[in-house]
Amino acid sequence: MADAFPEHLVPMLARLAQLPAQDEGWAAEVKWDGVRAIAYCRGGELRLETRNLNDVTAQYPEVGEVAAQLDGRDAVLDGELVAFDATGQPSFERLQQRMHLLDERVVRQRMPEYPVTYVVFDLLHFDGHDLIAQPYERRRKLLEALELDGPSWQTPGYATGDLAALQAASAEQRLEGLVLKRLDSPYAPGKRNGNWLKVKNVGRQELVIGGWEPGQGRRQGRLGSILLGWFDVEGRLRYAGKVGTGFKQRDLDELGARLAPLARETNPFAAGRGPRGARYVEPELVAEIEYRELTADGLVRHGSFKGLREDKPAREVTLELP
Repeated sequence: MADAFPEHLVPMLARLAQLPAQDEGWAAEVKWDGVRAIAYCRGGELRLETRNLNDVTAQYPEVGEVAAQLDGRDAVLDGELVAFDATGQPSFERLQQRMHLLDERVVRQRMPEYPVTYVVFDLLHFDGHDLIAQPYERRRKLLEALELDGPSWQTPGYATGDLAALQAASAEQRLEGLVLKRLDSPYAPGKRNGNWLKVKNVGRQELVIGGWEPGQGRRQGRLGSILLGWFDVEGRLRYAGKVGTGFKQRDLDELGARLAPLARETNPFAAGRGPRGARYVEPELVAEIEYRELTADGLVRHGSFKGLREDKPAREVTLELP
């Protein structure tokens, strides 16, 4: 008897960590700088959902043909939507040119200049069989046997062995880091249980925008920096500092348009006063921030704006420390 075809799975998550003490028992994958998405392939059709269960199928039509490569068999895939730059490096900035588009005509116009690849790294259901309880190593063997490689999708391999050397190689290639997965671990939808670890070469943190400061000079009268925060266990928005670099002209235009309707009179941060002249907003938008240092109390030092995220609700943004 066939297992029920799953719907609306929340992806399994990785815990921020240092390299484990022992190499044995771990698989190492590249940490892709993109947007996580579950692909539901059924009857030759594909549906893509992000980790907050938003349907983004229409935003990435080039990925749809992966279902045809399954020859009519049903499958549920886990992977990441990635935009590569001219050197072959994952680029979150390039992905920004596709992430927020809703108009099908504009999507088709952007596709040639900003193509997106679905990077597949897990198989959760296949041909009537639920694979969630199967160990990672078994799921990966089944996935690789499908040979899912095409113009807009790929199935990169994984490595085992000297994890320190693998991390050093990823840093040399200017990759964001590694995701380590226990070879014997089942898939745990929506869980961050320590069976998957993310080891970063570059500091990254999702933070909520709670306000902004007007700029000076060329940014006179416009956004100069954003005020950022994260939610603690009691649901309070804790201040994480401000970031005023990394913005392109289109970022400033988009942020200005999206922050304007969220304006509020009061400070949304839990404690302390904001900078003089700050403009506060409802804490609804999530920004990806790259930083040189993140203090133990959650303050970003030397941060740079990388883009807005649509795949995570603001209320789920917490402080990530190893």
